[in-house]
Amino acid sequence: MPGRRFAALVAAVTALLMAAPAEAGQPARTAWTGTWATAQHASYDPGTSEVTVRIPVRVSAGGSSVRIRLTNGFTDQPVRIGHATVGLRDSGSAVAHPYDLRFGGKRELTMAAAGHAASDPVRLAVPTRTDLVVSLYFPGRLTHISQHWMGLQTVYWTQDGGGDHARDADGSAFTTTDSTFPFLTGVDVRGGDTAGAVVALGDSITDGASSTADANRRWPDYLAARLSACSPTGGVLNEGISGNRILTGTDGNPSALDRLERDVLSQPNARTVILAEGVNDLSWGGATGDQVIGGMRQIARRAHARGLRVIGATVVPYRGWGDWWTEDKEADRQRVNAFVRDSGGVFDGYADFDKAVRDPDDPTRYAAAFDSGDHLHPNDTGMKAFADAIGPAALGVVRDCPAARVRLTPYRPSLQGGRATQMTTTVTNTGPTTVTHVGSRLKLPHGWSAEPAGSTRIRALAPGDSAAVTWTLSPAADAAWGAQPIGVDASYHQGGRTRHDSDSVGATVVPVPSEVRAPYLTTATADDAQYAQNSGREGDQFAIWAGGRDLSGWKDEKAAVYLPGAAPRSGSVSTRVVGQTGGGPSAKAGIAVAGDLVAPEKGGYAVLTMSAQYGVEFMTDSDGDGRLDTWAGGGTSYHPAWLKLVRDGTTYTAYASADGARWQQIGTATVASARGSGDAGLVASAVNLDYPGRTTTAVFDSFAITE
Repeated sequence: MPGRRFAALVAAVTALLMAAPAEAGQPARTAWTGTWATAQHASYDPGTSEVTVRIPVRVSAGGSSVRIRLTNGFTDQPVRIGHATVGLRDSGSAVAHPYDLRFGGKRELTMAAAGHAASDPVRLAVPTRTDLVVSLYFPGRLTHISQHWMGLQTVYWTQDGGGDHARDADGSAFTTTDSTFPFLTGVDVRGGDTAGAVVALGDSITDGASSTADANRRWPDYLAARLSACSPTGGVLNEGISGNRILTGTDGNPSALDRLERDVLSQPNARTVILAEGVNDLSWGGATGDQVIGGMRQIARRAHARGLRVIGATVVPYRGWGDWWTEDKEADRQRVNAFVRDSGGVFDGYADFDKAVRDPDDPTRYAAAFDSGDHLHPNDTGMKAFADAIGPAALGVVRDCPAARVRLTPYRPSLQGGRATQMTTTVTNTGPTTVTHVGSRLKLPHGWSAEPAGSTRIRALAPGDSAAVTWTLSPAADAAWGAQPIGVDASYHQGGRTRHDSDSVGATVVPVPSEVRAPYLTTATADDAQYAQNSGREGDQFAIWAGGRDLSGWKDEKAAVYLPGAAPRSGSVSTRVVGQTGGGPSAKAGIAVAGDLVAPEKGGYAVLTMSAQYGVEFMTDSDGDGRLDTWAGGGTSYHPAWLKLVRDGTTYTAYASADGARWQQIGTATVASARGSGDAGLVASAVNLDYPGRTTTAVFDSFAITE
């Protein structure tokens, strides 16, 4: 009996030690720490059976063991999971090595309505800031999905009836996608150099709205990258929900006060919460400044009672966002922000999000460099500015963090091949002590060059000081059109060691009208037609500028780049529409096969395009009178878009793809008048009947004809 009592006592003490938070500033090596999280807030019926989902997530902190947390929180029915795995991501939907997950020692799990579960630990070395993939198999009919809907991350599903593919290493079975996080609510690690987690409690801005999808450019992602360079590191948990408010919730979107326990206070080894809410309460929620301050006080009081630090974030400017802004609401925003900056001890620190992104000439608005365009949500650069506004020392989780930050401007510069432009790198010392031997260098695509105006090295940079270098940047003459990454690396001495920071922007190389070379020809029935061809390292690209009232409808007004007589009697014509700007909402760009593209009434045509806003359109003239006979398509517009027409005699089948690997059949039609080989080419039209004078610009690459 004494031995049993001793064993029970050891087990109890061990359980307490496992659950207790680590001492401030010390790594929590035995306790679980949250490394990724999302706030579930709604559900829907997927109408599917026997499916597997594969969910990639970017973790913040690393460790030697991992577990996942699931919830069925927004449903009134149980859900059965037949098999679950976790593993490091290879690429896309592929996993380097999926490890089976157990729940209380069992492979299968049934979660009750509104229930939740945590998996047993899996020994898996998880590096900091890496991608994990969680796979869940649902046997039988999946009646509902509890979800976080704005994932900004491609999530992969098998087809209906696809069965159990949770253990697959390759991702070939996962042929459909969406961008919501189903059932998964958290990932935890232990055994790493992590002192605790920081929880970001927020709305759509925290959720990442308007940041680049599949790129992890939400402000909590940028903060996680900063903390990963500290020692010890810290986890960052994103608990943002689009439309969330502090004071009042809605069905499927509980208020910050109502979800505080679930999304913040119960997070494993949470040490600090950053409260970044209030703009929805003030703008459209009907709350006064004093009411928002009262809600902030309640959140701070409850968090402090559980031992968490609380960092308040000022409310961002929003003038120009719909019709929500008024002078009275602006006065309330200023009242709330004055409180956040000087809360009298309610907050343990603050992050001045307002100051980070506001226009110095009109503080009621975003500065253009940070505005996504809707005047409420920041672009990627604005997200960086929010993360930069948070002092790591104030979080009480990490120590020994890099002090200097480097930023590259302008955001998303527009460049032309062979023409110089100017860019600026700015290094700012955000730390408490002077840094020395500061240097920076640009990282450029192959064949590009850049010359600095002056020295790129700075002897010393005092706390709070910045130093900028202006560069004259010249893209290669044959630089590929489209997005091109430009980066900057900075190095400096801090505390006797060399530290580093980096930044990058997505530059866009734009085409300018130029000659189209043989064997290609051009033809136009649209106004303002111009063309360009770029034969670079990555193959031929084409651009078409065109007006026109319609394409292959009641009017045939288009511009085309084509190869005469090149369409095979049996084979395919394909391209990638890189992007399209301008024109009306129905502006079209894609591929065409015709008996004669100059006179499409001679032999009929088959046209496959992506419209600017209304999705894929497959159009044919079957009898050769130059008029539209069949149409198929619709759906959501996307770019880049892979388009392919497959011909077998007089039968044409159209396909479209968002990635060039998984193809969706759009339709099949017979063009009875099709004879011989015919012309094949690229076409564009502004479809500007209701938008007189508008033109469209379409960019293509990967144009191919196969037999």
